[in-house]
Amino acid sequence: MFTIDKNAPIPLYHQIKELLKRQIEEGVYKPNDRLLAESELAARFRVSKITVRQALRELAEMGYVRREQGRGTFVAEPRLDQGPRELTSFTEEMRKRGYTPGSTVLEAALREASEEVAFKLALAAGATVFMLRRLRLADNEPMGLQTAWLPADLLPGIERVCFENVSLYEVLQKTYGLYAVSARETHFATVADADLGRVLGIPPGAPVMACERVSFLPGGRPLEYVSSIMRGDRYRIVLELTRYVPA
Repeated sequence: MFTIDKNAPIPLYHQIKELLKRQIEEGVYKPNDRLLAESELAARFRVSKITVRQALRELAEMGYVRREQGRGTFVAEPRLDQGPRELTSFTEEMRKRGYTPGSTVLEAALREASEEVAFKLALAAGATVFMLRRLRLADNEPMGLQTAWLPADLLPGIERVCFENVSLYEVLQKTYGLYAVSARETHFATVADADLGRVLGIPPGAPVMACERVSFLPGGRPLEYVSSIMRGDRYRIVLELTRYVPA
């Protein structure tokens, strides 16, 4: 059960994170159980403590564990996250709202992954990724700027696809048989600089909504890292919430 594949292209810290995450989800570790110390995990997996520390840091960021100074790492109580319950594309989202979606492709090419992108996609440093940057439109009006990075090894020939008015998720499913089953999003507010304002047709300093999403395949491998910046005057997040009432 405590095994990782050192010959696999997936970074060791990511393998350890996914293994511990699965054991927590399956109940091998219960809430408030103390995990092995970093040195013990490093010895068990035969990796450095830095590798273990990175895996535990990501588990903490995901809410699976909590780290207590001087005491160790403990399994966290299950989180009650509030947010969208469906994983949809911009195209699907705009259609649901009654708009005609569209895109202007600003850049689509194979690139060497930056350190941040490689980290988000659990790839080795310098791995090749497909980068797709698009101006997203609704009824031909600019709504946002979206940049997606995907592992190139999963998508042979994707750089030849025209994404002007095509959903990336539709291409992934129909052409490559790949689909994301889960994702983690982070939303935050910021302001447009002069370049972004020019692209979106808004003044510099105007409020915008930023979002970063990492989507995952059924086996847990990251499929996509996407950064979106949407116009604050035209875009909003709507949450449909229900309350459980005991019978």
